[in-house]
Amino acid sequence: MAEITLLESIRSGLDEIMAIDDRVFVFGEDVGKRGGVFRVTEGLYEKYGPMRIIDAPLAESVIVGACIGASFNDTRPVAEIQFADFIHPSFNQIVSEAARVRYRSNGDWGVPMVIRAPYGGGIHGALYHSQSIEALFCHIPGLKVVAPSTPYDAKGLLKTSIEDPDPVLFLEHKKCYRLIKGAVPEEDYRIPIGKADIKRTGSDLTVIAYGLMMHHSLEAAKQLAQEGIEAEIIDLRTLRPLDVDAILESVVKTSKVLIVHEDNLTGGLGGEISALISEHAFEHLDGPIRRVCGPDSPAMPYAKTLEDAFFPSVEQIADAMRELAAY
Repeated sequence: MAEITLLESIRSGLDEIMAIDDRVFVFGEDVGKRGGVFRVTEGLYEKYGPMRIIDAPLAESVIVGACIGASFNDTRPVAEIQFADFIHPSFNQIVSEAARVRYRSNGDWGVPMVIRAPYGGGIHGALYHSQSIEALFCHIPGLKVVAPSTPYDAKGLLKTSIEDPDPVLFLEHKKCYRLIKGAVPEEDYRIPIGKADIKRTGSDLTVIAYGLMMHHSLEAAKQLAQEGIEAEIIDLRTLRPLDVDAILESVVKTSKVLIVHEDNLTGGLGGEISALISEHAFEHLDGPIRRVCGPDSPAMPYAKTLEDAFFPSVEQIADAMRELAAY
């Protein structure tokens, strides 16, 4: 078991699957000799050459569109969007083409491609380098959305995503890239799409989170454990499809729910999760479903003080957990 960062686990996953499947290639801005803006693909150009680690023009619609076309020709494209904020020019390609090909062809065609996109704040990226885009794409049938929080999950889910017969949006929280480390097996493994993971067991309340907020929730749970409150932390890992069974089983067990995400409160994934719980487990609730989320601000500010204010903090999460536990 090697102790590596989230970034290194993604690079390792790409390297290992490219080594065993020559249909896999990466197409994105600066992914070649530079190794990507975050250096995720560093060293892969030298190993696999310019026909498999391909520098793209500054045109996200071209990146995604070309990968869709390539996927029709027995390849496994990995499109890299340099920042999730810049994915919007390719929205039509993703939503109207990639996500709907399976349906419109009556199952005869698929789009086996992965779209990797660094998302979220915490690196002083301000307006155009800090967005959380997951809610926009979780609305789209035919598209899977994955957002791992740990190196172990990232590597296993990336390999599964590349092997999936349909398009997968693979979200990588950029602040977690080098901040989060974890043990990753050297042997080959996969993690199934659509399965959440309980990162901490507890009996007093359930906290549902993903990405950086999962780590903030774990830290808050440690604080509350010292006060005798045991929180169960569910890491969604996959945002579409949601692991409804895992969510409901935990709710039935604890009877109280807190949903935490960095994305804006209104229209965020937390509202969908809350609706699922209200519809299927209402009688098991002993308190209101609470959400701790980013504010309904147009964008994350640049200044550190304002950026910190935008983020749901460990203290905010802990306070919400205390209030729920008191019901």
